[in-house]
Amino acid sequence: MEPQNLTDVLEFFLLGLSEDPELQPLLFGLFLSMYLITVTGNLLIILAITSDPHLHTPMYFFLSNLSVTDISFISTTVLKMLVNIQTHRKSITYAGGLTQMSFFYLFICLDSVLLSVMAYDRFVVICHPLHYIVIMNPCLCGLLVLVSFFISLFESQLHISMVSQLTFCTDVKIPHFFCDPPQLFKFACSDTSIHIVLVYCIGAIFGGVPVSGILFSYSLIVSSILRVSSSGGKHKAFSTCGSHLSVVCLFYGMGIEVYLSSAATSSPRMFAVSSVMYSVVTPMLNPFIYSLRNRDIKRALWRLLSRTA
Repeated sequence: MEPQNLTDVLEFFLLGLSEDPELQPLLFGLFLSMYLITVTGNLLIILAITSDPHLHTPMYFFLSNLSVTDISFISTTVLKMLVNIQTHRKSITYAGGLTQMSFFYLFICLDSVLLSVMAYDRFVVICHPLHYIVIMNPCLCGLLVLVSFFISLFESQLHISMVSQLTFCTDVKIPHFFCDPPQLFKFACSDTSIHIVLVYCIGAIFGGVPVSGILFSYSLIVSSILRVSSSGGKHKAFSTCGSHLSVVCLFYGMGIEVYLSSAATSSPRMFAVSSVMYSVVTPMLNPFIYSLRNRDIKRALWRLLSRTA
């Protein structure tokens, strides 16, 4: 028997960060600025990597894919919010809400898996430098990105399959700026206890495995660096991982802070405000971290801007 969509709801209502009409122009300008900064910064990273032959290496190949993911990630949530503010409408269709959730989980999971892949890349370059080119060949790099995408797609479809089975009997007013399953579960007429448990199990698996891979890679990296006799060699090895480690701490630190704050506060609006940190601020800061801490990126950006000028 094929599963049916039992919901009577044709659309959801996204209440956003504030319902105060006087704050809407301020929110529109603020989020539009952050969106443009994010897109511009990540596009510059992508253009610098693709235009500079010196950056055609596995590390920068993964970085360019991370930048594409960050642009897609912030576009999934912020663009709809900007349209709603500008048109003074708060609705999103049922199909549109499920699509937004699907892309949200796709790109947030892809971000996490790509960071794990980049940690493996740093492990190989530090612990097996002589075999780096052989191990991290173009075929393997492409395969790692492709596998990361399909893992993320599978995770997002699991979330959507659970939400699509819920029944909504009344107008769903979500105190958020995008459709988030934990918020939707509160408005479902059907029993959601099993769905909530499954959401946490899926999050633990698809979030815990990349984190475990990152921790394992860096434990081997630190062990290898400590065996280096010269202080200059240790500093060079640590600087190789500096940008990636900063992005990892920012990404997971923001995510943990958001969900800890959501558990500590009963206000859905406060959860929506805190979720801005990982859904908007993190993609915006990533290009700055890589450009400011990486000489190769700075040189490539300078050459790109010089040619453009």
